[in-house]
Amino acid sequence: MSRKTVYFPHSFVIFAILLALLLAVVALVFFGAISIAFASVGFTPLTIFLLLLCTLVGSTVNIPLFKMRTTQPMVHDDYVNWFGIPYRIPHVEYGTTVTTIAVNVGGALIPTAVSIYLLARSSLNLILLSLIGILAVALVTHLVARPVKGVGIQTPAFIPPLAAAVAAFILAYASPAQARTTIAYVAGTLGTLIGADLLNLRNVPKLGAPVASIGGAGTFDGVFLTGIIAVLLAGL
Repeated sequence: MSRKTVYFPHSFVIFAILLALLLAVVALVFFGAISIAFASVGFTPLTIFLLLLCTLVGSTVNIPLFKMRTTQPMVHDDYVNWFGIPYRIPHVEYGTTVTTIAVNVGGALIPTAVSIYLLARSSLNLILLSLIGILAVALVTHLVARPVKGVGIQTPAFIPPLAAAVAAFILAYASPAQARTTIAYVAGTLGTLIGADLLNLRNVPKLGAPVASIGGAGTFDGVFLTGIIAVLLAGL
């Protein structure tokens, strides 16, 4: 199990895209867009940069929680080197197999910790509004999330942040920017995790995936973008 604790849940193309997105976000931080949006909750540009960097690096780390048995065929990838060139050779394993349920550091633990921090500094009314926002985003995300065999749960990247921003506008239209920012981030990140992954745990045995990571793979993109786009839309 320890051998699979740290691995790349994304292809190198996706990782390169996320890295390019991080660089774009860094530029926005120095121009003040994101720093202004997060300033209402007490985050400095340096804090924002460190959070985004830790989130991106943490997306490569999955912590195993437990295992689920499945009777679905499971696809494994083997790699063969021929004159220094790696070739991917998938093979299918039949019979009773096991899927490891893990939690992604960058896509689940860090966003959850930030959300708890924001809620701990909020009033009771804001906490209740945030919970309503979480339920709304979880419902929307659950409707659009799709289980993909051999991969996991895939979520359209831009729907959760848009749903979170709309929820923040509706729930805290006349409230200060701090309220909208908190609702947008908390509802977007936790709502995405609940709607996409937690509510689809029952479908994991049908996927035939070696590892199903909460907040990883297809869900990470939605959570990562939600923390940026939702806050920007709500703040602006």
